[in-house]
Amino acid sequence: MKIIRTVRAMQKWALAQRQAGLTIGFVPTMGALHEGHISLTRIARRRADLVVASIFVNPKQFGPREDFSKYPRAEKQDARMLKAAGVDVLFLPSVDEVYPGGHATSVNVEGLTSGLCGPFRPSHFQGVATVVAKLFNMVSPDVAVFGEKDFQQLAVIRRMTADLNFPIRIVGGPTLRDADGLAMSSRNRYLGAEERHRALAIPRALFEARERAAAGVTDVPTLRDGVIQRLGQAGLKVQYVEFVDPESLRPADKVHGPTQLAAAAFCGDTRLIDNLRIDPPRRKKNR
Repeated sequence: MKIIRTVRAMQKWALAQRQAGLTIGFVPTMGALHEGHISLTRIARRRADLVVASIFVNPKQFGPREDFSKYPRAEKQDARMLKAAGVDVLFLPSVDEVYPGGHATSVNVEGLTSGLCGPFRPSHFQGVATVVAKLFNMVSPDVAVFGEKDFQQLAVIRRMTADLNFPIRIVGGPTLRDADGLAMSSRNRYLGAEERHRALAIPRALFEARERAAAGVTDVPTLRDGVIQRLGQAGLKVQYVEFVDPESLRPADKVHGPTQLAAAAFCGDTRLIDNLRIDPPRRKKNR
């Protein structure tokens, strides 16, 4: 596995692959990797000749009271995992490489960022869209793969890619869960044993809501109240529980078509997010 640390070298490598007629799959990450990230590199491998993964903890997507300084960094371990997964290039730029002195341009995606995590993290998606646009110009991928666990982020990247005419196919990778059901996340390592046990209320509440919808409960306020109650009983501090259209992310009041249930809650000091697709009840066939 080749390691590249400068923008110029990354662009030179990408140009050479394109001139050789090879396609590039790209998986951007912030490191602290787990099997969920590795699953995205496998998806990229199936869709391209070469796979590039980046590790860059982006300061522009952290708010003033968020955990940028505490965000886990494990470069050597991450590199070993990516090499074992067959990644061809690990792109490891510094903050100065990505945001050189005088950097003054940002990318803002409107509409999709107004709900869910948006009001609670006002500058987050602007930081995400800006760094991803820059990484796209550095890596020049044909395909880029993002996890569906960060569902709003995936929607924002898809919109930005279309709006800015990047010739890149955006692919979503399914959320991977540990055996106990908790969605894999770099932040799970912040949880102590007791906190992790309480955090299991998040996936359990979401799956219960999906079962209730399948059984015929389509009223969103009723379903939402059930999720909030379950999270509260586990001692979690709920930030939001929302049912939205999977494409527009506009709030839904009934589950009358495919609907995305998304939740964010604090378990102690750790903010966790999760989401699940919910379909309306199946109509019984007339006999």
